Amino acid sequence: MPKLLFSKIRFNEIKDLIQNVKRPRRIDIVLNGRRQKKDIQPRTVQNINDETYPSKISWQTDDKLHPTMETLLHDKKYLAAFRSFLQSEFSEENIDFWLACEDFRWTTSQEDLRWKAEGLYQEFIQPSACREINVDHHIRERIKKSLEKPSHSCFDEAQKHVYLLMERDSCPRFLQSDAYLSLKHKSKSLWYI
Repeated sequence: MPKLLFSKIRFNEIKDLIQNVKRPRRIDIVLNGRRQKKDIQPRTVQNINDETYPSKISWQTDDKLHPTMETLLHDKKYLAAFRSFLQSEFSEENIDFWLACEDFRWTTSQEDLRWKAEGLYQEFIQPSACREINVDHHIRERIKKSLEKPSHSCFDEAQKHVYLLMERDSCPRFLQSDAYLSLKHKSKSLWYI
């Protein structure tokens, strides 16, 4: 019996809402000698004080509660927590490769550039490398060819691929993990004097 009563109540609420909706009127407007049809939307105000209808403000604030991938990579406390989370998932080579590429970009001398590029290739890119990252064969081949005369941009494509992989796969899981939630809770409860 309660289920039937509940469904009748919900149906009546929906029926009342539908009756309050006004359909748009169509009028013809003449502009510059040409006839155009426009939809006129009537403005109606509904007062809904039910908790089942969340306000727009709550939706907007939910998006801003979680840090972006950029924030995770540039904030020391988030970076340390994200790195330890990736270690727990056995994929810390992604963050290490991304950070090594950032360091590689700031290399100034051509000699340092050459041996750093070779080291990055042997550690992360080369097939059967000790900390091999997940990039496709074409990216590997382009990097291998660029090692003959390395430039600051020879790892850009692989770095972007790893970044997107972390952003789409690892970051959402990290934002739901206990490590992030405890870090977030600690940052809210700190008192600054």
